[in-house]
Amino acid sequence: MLAQYGPPNEATPTKLFWYNNGPWKRTLVTSDVVIRNFPAPHSDYVTQWIDYKVPVEMFDAIGQYDGSCLVDRTAGEVAARCDSEAANIITLNLMHEIVTGKLSVEDARKVYAETMMAYSMGRDAAYAERLQFAVPRSETEDPDEGMGVGPVVRQAAGKVKDMLTGKDS
Repeated sequence: MLAQYGPPNEATPTKLFWYNNGPWKRTLVTSDVVIRNFPAPHSDYVTQWIDYKVPVEMFDAIGQYDGSCLVDRTAGEVAARCDSEAANIITLNLMHEIVTGKLSVEDARKVYAETMMAYSMGRDAAYAERLQFAVPRSETEDPDEGMGVGPVVRQAAGKVKDMLTGKDS
């Protein structure tokens, strides 16, 4: 990362952060590794985020596809956490293929394993070279819906009742 993106924007004794580097909204390199066995045993320590709105109905499929593909609905972001930028690019490219209906979860996992092996051997691996879709730069957030006044009114009325009946100690 240092060779590719230069000095980090922030650094702590255990973490390095870059912002708006390459296609990424942010990048984190950490000494806090996560052990992972797909597609082969390795340690995850590089997390990279982009703006992307995953439809709520696709959350389960993304989780089944890759536990290191992280979805943040409220922020409108997805991240990939692995041991290399190429692996993160593969993860997000195949996540996009699942979201758009081009690949099933099972097929995406097979393509991931094949692509990672090809990349590791220096063979052509388009999914590892660059993001294969246009990355949105805004309006991916989902602040969700407010609860409205109904619950507040019901709880306030209940509190008044508790006070009047002596149930409030």
